[in-house]
Amino acid sequence: MIKKELRIKYKALRNAMSFDEIEEQSLTIANQLLKLDIWNKTYFHLFLSIEEHKEIQTEYILQILAGKDKEVVVSKSNFDDCSMTQYLLTDNTRLKKNEYGIPEPVDGIEVPDTKIDVVFVPLLAFDTKGHRTGYGKGFYDRFLANCKKDIIKIGLSFFEAEESIDDIHPNDMVLDYCVTPKEIYQF
Repeated sequence: MIKKELRIKYKALRNAMSFDEIEEQSLTIANQLLKLDIWNKTYFHLFLSIEEHKEIQTEYILQILAGKDKEVVVSKSNFDDCSMTQYLLTDNTRLKKNEYGIPEPVDGIEVPDTKIDVVFVPLLAFDTKGHRTGYGKGFYDRFLANCKKDIIKIGLSFFEAEESIDDIHPNDMVLDYCVTPKEIYQF
């Protein structure tokens, strides 16, 4: 399937989920993450969920990171050039939803992309080779290209892998893992 078709399919599948299902499966995904060998790292980038899009609720992952005393980094998007600036999430960080419903830091301590060890990557669909389909603007592919080479890229999905995504772009970044409620895929 091509990315455009996958976006339509998986947006519809997410929209069909109840908020109770989203909450339950989000918690299961967070618990699955505890099985990964990533907890010796320090800087973790976490996307903040867009509730209106029925994305995975990342507050459970945030609680795990806080409990493990990790440095959490969140991004602010620039829609003019499809780039993201990273900020340390602290008790003093003020968050505000942007015009697309994305919770973002208003200001704060900027963190260079090269400092980040692990990135939890949002997606709509992924395949058995670790390719992903997002919303189509390329924010995460640009961001990940600026990170250190050994950064750990972890996709989070309510749904299992597609066999393949047919229209992969050379700049698309391949995931290292994708975690679903049922399985941990390693690529």
